[in-house]
Amino acid sequence: MHYKDAVDFLYSQLPMFQRTGKAAYKEGMGNIEALCEMLDNPHKKFKTVHVAGTNGKGSSSHMLSAIFQSAGYKTGLFTSPHLKDFRERVRVNGKMIPRKDVLEFVDWMQQNTQHLQASFFEMNVALAFDHFAKQKVDIAIIETGLGGRLDSTNIITPELSLITNIGFDHMDLLGDTLDKIAMEKAGIIKHNIPVVISEYQAAIAPLFKEKAMQTSSEISFASDSIKLFDAKSKQIDSKSFLQLQYQSKTQKYTILSPLTGAYQTCNIAGVIGAMELLQKRDWQIKKQDIEKGITAVIELTGIKGRWQQISNKPRVICDTGHNLDGIEQVLHQLKLEKYERLHFVLGMVGDKDVEAVMKILPKDAFYYYCAPSIPRAMPVDELFRKAEKHGLKGKKYKGVRLALNGAKRKAKENDLIFVGGSTFVVAEVV
Repeated sequence: MHYKDAVDFLYSQLPMFQRTGKAAYKEGMGNIEALCEMLDNPHKKFKTVHVAGTNGKGSSSHMLSAIFQSAGYKTGLFTSPHLKDFRERVRVNGKMIPRKDVLEFVDWMQQNTQHLQASFFEMNVALAFDHFAKQKVDIAIIETGLGGRLDSTNIITPELSLITNIGFDHMDLLGDTLDKIAMEKAGIIKHNIPVVISEYQAAIAPLFKEKAMQTSSEISFASDSIKLFDAKSKQIDSKSFLQLQYQSKTQKYTILSPLTGAYQTCNIAGVIGAMELLQKRDWQIKKQDIEKGITAVIELTGIKGRWQQISNKPRVICDTGHNLDGIEQVLHQLKLEKYERLHFVLGMVGDKDVEAVMKILPKDAFYYYCAPSIPRAMPVDELFRKAEKHGLKGKKYKGVRLALNGAKRKAKENDLIFVGGSTFVVAEVV
């Protein structure tokens, strides 16, 4: 079997949630427990930090990894979904898992585990744990795939849990109220393991406090304890940064973040809060490691698609925000940008609250409608009809690249082209 065959097996033989949606979702921990038992429980051979949330958990996971790397720790990083290459999901010190390791693992899966009918994500988690154990990492940052309570990653006992922003997403699986969704995310809080909540949200804060009390877990809200007192844009060697000044109870931080979306300020507060708490648990992490890690997060981890500028004159920016909260954050950021006219390359998946998103999209932009190349994608004709109903002006295209090219032809030098609406739209342009 070649590497391509191995990845095809992971994608096609068994359903993949990112491509097919709810049909691929498996509830419960039985399969991942069985897989890990067969692999000699690799997840018990290294330390972990567990990260959940609706928006911001990917960015936060990458920043945590970069900080540990800056402090000299051998660091694993498990995230999902990937943008270009399946191997982006499993990294050690920023390097993707080698193809031969994926190949060997899939070969082992095919020979030993067909009776389990494991899901794509269950296999992915087992692969990551196995790789991190074999690489003898000091720590691994583990991002949940969906929810938390019943997520396959939730078999770990971490050093710390971090929960980012909670919003409405995957409501058919996690619940139709913010309380229900938050309760699923709170499922990663373990007995006597501290938890940091990045953003204080009054409607659900009591729920997190109650869960922490039930599990005898120390809880802190980073937005309360890590105060942002200055923020401004900065250009260094033609690169854009957010220069942020934070104050905790014990320390002042000057952060130069290459992730320039304003929404990152809450994520960074959560990351700082997590690191200060880990310092109390004898992790040797200095203030300089925190500052350096966040500044070098792109180089150290390879993160893409977070308010990423991919070309200039006209500027083309993409962002993976893909649910109502994520799009609201994108629109807030767009208001901070300077441009003459906004061109919006838009594609979405069918299981999102598309109507709610359409209601808040700017009516003075021109839209280039497309569908990413996955089964879950909302057909471009349907997207176009919904947009027309909400008074949005635009044109249909047969693919993401064609839509972007159409925007580039029409946009003037001082205009702004934004590409988004779905992680899978961004994946086709970065």
